[in-house]
This record gives sequence, C-alpha cells and structure tokens, in this order.
Amino acid sequence: MSISDHPYRDTKITVITGDITKLEVDAIVNPANGQLIMGGGVAGAILRAGGDQIQKQALKKAPVPIGGAVATSAGKLKAKYVIHAPTMTRPGMAASLEDVKAATRGALECSRHLHLSSLAFPGLGTGVGGLDLQDAANAMVQEIKMHIEAGTTIKHIMLVGYNSDLAKAFEKASRLPKQGE
Repeated sequence: MSISDHPYRDTKITVITGDITKLEVDAIVNPANGQLIMGGGVAGAILRAGGDQIQKQALKKAPVPIGGAVATSAGKLKAKYVIHAPTMTRPGMAASLEDVKAATRGALECSRHLHLSSLAFPGLGTGVGGLDLQDAANAMVQEIKMHIEAGTTIKHIMLVGYNSDLAKAFEKASRLPKQGE
C-alpha cells in the first residue's frame, strides 16, 4: 500500500493504493446506483467484506437521487459507516463528470451531518460508470477542495485507488490548485 499526504487547509488529503474495505475510518463511500443495489465493483467488495446487513439497510433507504447520499452501518468492516452516494440512477449505467461531482458533494454533506472526522473515497464513476480515471479524479478533488474551503469537520480524507493507475490519477489531481486559483 503506497501513501502520500497533501495538506489542504486544516484537512489532510491522503492518496492510497489498496483495498478501501480494510480501512479504519469513520466512513467509506460506496459509488452506488440510485436503487442502492450492491452488485459489482466497489459496492460488491463492500458487500462481501461487510456483510448482507449493509445491503438490507441500504435497500430500506432507496431510492436515492444522484447528488443525495445516505449512510448505513458498516457491518463487519473497520469503518463505522458506509455512505452510499449514487453516480447513476440504475445499475450498470454510464456516469458523467457532473454525476461524479454531485455524488462527491452528497457524500461530503452526509459526512458533515454525521460529524465525521475521517472519510475514504474510491474512484467515483471510474468502474462501471466508464469515466476516464484522471477526469473523474480531477472532478472529485475539485469538489473536495471546495467543501474544505466552505468549512468542514473532516480532518482526514483518503482517496483510495484500487490500482496504481487510479492512485496516480488521485495523486496528480491532489496537486492541482483549486479551480480559479
């Protein structure tokens, strides 16, 4: 697992290559579909590692629009919560960069309501959603930096690449100035 830190204001942004389901953080983000059906990709990995109770709790909160987000327990995971942030309305659809931005904002807003201090994001829209890794990473980091600028309780945000290509995209995006700088 490789790690690099990028301080931004009072929040540390860490880029990691590894398995998001193994992290001990307040919450991990699930790049969900609006029906909150956990099938493949990150959602499937969360379901396998955390247990069926995550899916059962999520389904009770569906549907969730793109830009919304809901939290469930994290089951057997080391995290306390899973934040389900849809990047598509139904399973297997393509995602857009606007969907990724909205899902990132939704997850950050949900974490604010829960008063979380640590949050881990996988790539949103980079798997089933079909987006370019760098474009998605840039969109996510831009939203994260705007959230931090507006004031946040989150002290540590982890950007988790399941492979080195996604981690490199997060690394490059983390070094970019906030849009308008």
